Amino acid sequence: MIASSMAGVQMNPEQIRATIQRAGETWMNGDADEFARLFLPDGELIVPGYRWQGQQAIHDVVAEFSATHTDVNVNIRRILVEGDSAVVEWVWEDTETQTGKRTQAEDAIAVDFEQGQIRRWREYIDTESPRATVHQ
Repeated sequence: MIASSMAGVQMNPEQIRATIQRAGETWMNGDADEFARLFLPDGELIVPGYRWQGQQAIHDVVAEFSATHTDVNVNIRRILVEGDSAVVEWVWEDTETQTGKRTQAEDAIAVDFEQGQIRRWREYIDTESPRATVHQ
């Protein structure tokens, strides 16, 4: 795997937003190579209960997920940028290939950038609220 490098590059808010949008597209396309290239060589991907460090580990988990899930949809609700960090809210949907089970989650993600790439991607996933009924 080839790591792209932009040493000393400070990303502007538009570049950060574009990278996050690209990350969503890579998930929807099942493109593990492209998703991993968004990260620094020793970047981190963290979801509740799991942590992967390094482009190869990130590539492998995305490839594994893509092999067992289909119809991934990412709907970005908002991206807030402050310096080299961003907070993202998106709604995630996927279908488990083996069972046909459709999953939906509301996801908040804290993303830190360094040298034009993702240093750390930390997800806070809520699978309960999308299924909840609001009572008045």
